Amino acid sequence: MSSLAETACHPEAPTKVAAGDVSQKQLPRILLIGNPNVGKSVLFGLLTGKYVTVSNYPGTSVEVTFGRMKLGNVEYELIDTPGVNGLHPRSEDERVTRDILLDRHPYGVVQVIDAKNLLRGLMMTHQLIEYEIPLIVVLNLWDEAEERHIKIDAKGLSRALGVPVIPTVATMRHGISDLKTAMQKGFTAAKFKPEFHPVIEEAAQNIAKSLPLNGSSPIGAAYSILSGDKSVLAAIHHGEPVPEEIEIAVKAGVAHAKERFFEPLPFLISRTRKMNMEERFGSFIETPERTVPVWRERLGNWMMHPLWGVPFLLGVLYLMYELVGIFAAGTVVNWIEHGFFGGINPDTGERAGLLNPFLIDLLTPLKAHGAIAAFFVDMFVGRYGLITVGLTYAVAIVLPVIFFFFLAFGILEDSGYLPRLTILSNRLFKRIGLNGRAVLPMVLGLGCDTMATFTVRTLESRKERMVATMLLALGVPCSAQLGVILGMSSAMNPLVLTIIGFTVLSQLVIVGWTASRILPGKVSSFLMEIPPIRTPRLKNLFIKTGFRVKWFLVEAVPLFIIGTGILFIVDKIGLLQVIENFTKPVMTGLLSLPPESARAFLLGFLRRDYGAAGLFMLEKQGLLSLTQITVSLTVMILFIPCLASFFAIIKEQGAKVGAIMTVFISMYALAVGVVLNIILRNLHVFAS
Repeated sequence: MSSLAETACHPEAPTKVAAGDVSQKQLPRILLIGNPNVGKSVLFGLLTGKYVTVSNYPGTSVEVTFGRMKLGNVEYELIDTPGVNGLHPRSEDERVTRDILLDRHPYGVVQVIDAKNLLRGLMMTHQLIEYEIPLIVVLNLWDEAEERHIKIDAKGLSRALGVPVIPTVATMRHGISDLKTAMQKGFTAAKFKPEFHPVIEEAAQNIAKSLPLNGSSPIGAAYSILSGDKSVLAAIHHGEPVPEEIEIAVKAGVAHAKERFFEPLPFLISRTRKMNMEERFGSFIETPERTVPVWRERLGNWMMHPLWGVPFLLGVLYLMYELVGIFAAGTVVNWIEHGFFGGINPDTGERAGLLNPFLIDLLTPLKAHGAIAAFFVDMFVGRYGLITVGLTYAVAIVLPVIFFFFLAFGILEDSGYLPRLTILSNRLFKRIGLNGRAVLPMVLGLGCDTMATFTVRTLESRKERMVATMLLALGVPCSAQLGVILGMSSAMNPLVLTIIGFTVLSQLVIVGWTASRILPGKVSSFLMEIPPIRTPRLKNLFIKTGFRVKWFLVEAVPLFIIGTGILFIVDKIGLLQVIENFTKPVMTGLLSLPPESARAFLLGFLRRDYGAAGLFMLEKQGLLSLTQITVSLTVMILFIPCLASFFAIIKEQGAKVGAIMTVFISMYALAVGVVLNIILRNLHVFAS
């Protein structure tokens, strides 16, 4: 899925900017324009050297990316516009892209086309040429076109269009130097001239004469008006009232053209564009009748079948659990945490590992130099130390899980399974106000909710991002927590895990369904290109995994450190004990849990698996019955996310939304626990 790859493959620290405020001076502007999921954001990262960052375009909720790039000695402003299917807006994304094209006076446009769908991309090329804007065409995903045995004469196409046409594979940096060379030589207007019916051309010329010059040719805006775009006049006038004489001239031009045809003008213009592209450029594309072997095609169809796709999904989840949940979260984490980081058991004095015991021995004597020195020693290597807890958790526990999860995710992505999973899950997600694309953050959440929260930004509408973020925080356990829970419950009555799973999944559906009807906004349309089933390239897998791990280190690790620092302060001032004492009545009264469980839930806010491990220890000590285990684990999963996830929510959704979500999830988790406790006890589900 290229949308996720675009988000994860550029790990440098983001710098958010307000739209248009990239620099104090006016820089020549280059726009990246293209259909969704064609690799624009990957190219943006390669050209600017920056992570794909977003800021809302003024007056909208649509996110636009700004950055800088150098070509020779000249610096440019590069703008990555939202992915669109055309320049005649049917959505807010398309309107914003069109407005940027009209308002930003571009030095040139780099149009990114999916090489597998060349004719589809050329339809937008036609529209860009109508605006007479200097252009370079990039045929990205060239490797996927070759895999399908699609042959494109890029040089012939370039000659016919009169603009550079550059084949690229952005994820592997192929063709990027050629693109930079072409950009440095300069952008040129296409020599191909769009041809419409003479009546339509005459009407466009008459309308264009009445429009103000605004950095791009008004003839393009005139064709947009004739295509039924009622918003282009407002865009040209920057939202100010349109002068009456212009409105009269435009209406007269449209009416004159309409009366000459039986068919609608937008249909005629769209059909003409399609015919122009097919007749003039179809000869440069050679597509075989069958692009993938029969067995691969059948296998791909089975994977997204409503019935046969389920066994494939269960098999994939099992293999991922074995790799990530057992091997990574178990074997690898134990080796790194205990073998390298380690620590000192405060109860037995037993030493483990190398780094933390060394640091503790090195820094502890400094406590003798006064209270201030003791404070800072504890801050770094104490009970809630930035190194002994924050860094150890991020690097020794989460990082190995993230690495293997990203590796597994890359296999699913490059093999072509993930697009099929989105198709398979689309029907379910539609019921909770999302679409199949939301399955990607949910799957990533099984690795780390903090990282998954960042990937929610790949969903198109704010409503979808809010619903997905809430569901991630509410009921998607990370692999570290899941491993402890499965280990704890698998040795008991299988009914425990069954009840927990059913309760959590049902609450995800209930909350998602309700939120989708309460929150304002619309669900984006679900259009998904299905790539062929193919064998992943090992080199590409490790390159992609490396980029994503680096991205995780830049985005998430600081949040772990900050969260640990806050917990350290809360513990030092005694507030942690106060909170624990305050929550004990809730634990013992409403949930019928032992008072010791309060600390487990508090630790769960620092680290999800800490909380689950705390309950595990209580169970080992015989302090929890099967009913209490079921209730406590259910609430633990539904409870507020860990501190790092909390900060990720604030960073992505804002402090107000983050606070509201946290309060709601906390209260809702307790309410579910109370109801579940009453049901289990009254029905005597467990004998013990």
